[in-house]
Amino acid sequence: MASITKPNLPWKVTSTMYILDAINDITGRSNGTINRRLLALIDLKIPPSRNFNSNGVSSSDVIVDSTRNLWFRLFIPSSTTTIAAKSLPVIIYFHGGGFAYMSPSSVFYHLFCRFLCRSFPAVVVSVNYRLTPEHRFPSQNDDGLEILRFLDQNGDILGKYADISKCFLMGDSAGGNVIHHVAVRVTSIKLQILKVIGLVSIQPFFGGEERTESEIRLKWVPILSMDKTDWYFKMFLPDGSNRDHEAINVCGPNAMDISKVDYPNTLLFVGGFDPLVDWQKRYYEWLRKSGKEVELIEYPNMIHAFFYFHDLPDTRDLISKVKDFMIKQIVNMN
Repeated sequence: MASITKPNLPWKVTSTMYILDAINDITGRSNGTINRRLLALIDLKIPPSRNFNSNGVSSSDVIVDSTRNLWFRLFIPSSTTTIAAKSLPVIIYFHGGGFAYMSPSSVFYHLFCRFLCRSFPAVVVSVNYRLTPEHRFPSQNDDGLEILRFLDQNGDILGKYADISKCFLMGDSAGGNVIHHVAVRVTSIKLQILKVIGLVSIQPFFGGEERTESEIRLKWVPILSMDKTDWYFKMFLPDGSNRDHEAINVCGPNAMDISKVDYPNTLLFVGGFDPLVDWQKRYYEWLRKSGKEVELIEYPNMIHAFFYFHDLPDTRDLISKVKDFMIKQIVNMN
């Protein structure tokens, strides 16, 4: 991989990523705020649809707390699929976007969660958590924990075939960061029915004060750069904090000892052209040293957020690996 200087990707993938880059550049201000009014005009959204379309999936939005805009988009596979399965696992999904962008209705996440729902099949809960800079850490983690509490008490809202004793936390980028903290915090509260039996982390958004080799080498790849990640982290962290705060450098000098935490078995995906890949691999090693079961899957030619594109062979492989992981965890709990 060292001899490869650019990822070999279809032009539609790279051009789309550069467009997303441009959207972030024109809506993000140098003073650490975002032009939400402009963003609303260019962040393409898809409304939910209760009708089972040609993809065999219905979707609807469920309000959890209107005062903090906490809601989720629910994806349910068709009745023929659910009846055959009798009991469906639940994927609780947290979207990426640097803690500052995107929502479950954003086109990439609506389509991806619908893809997940259809592929397994599974019931998918796509979480709309509060965004920075209006809401800094730990608002996102608080919202994630509140979603789990809500589902524990209102599991019937997911439909009669959903089994919340077979829940998986899944997230990408910033969402991968959030699910780590939610997985740690959920062990300290008492849930009656809901059980998290696995964690699927796709290119989680971790970092630190140090500049890693991958951050320096991959300075010009689309979506992320050192300057951009610094901007996101500055908006996200409490005032006065540096990037070694445990919120983002989860295995750094201020890391929490999770050796005695009932942390779920984890499947971690990384990409060779993701500037954050070194941080993600440190996370993998840290989990192992903490005595946790974790599997690392690397796609050497993939950039950050490659899974947005469902027709990529590596995206299809990712879905297959997630399905195998989920089946394994379900079998092990029986």
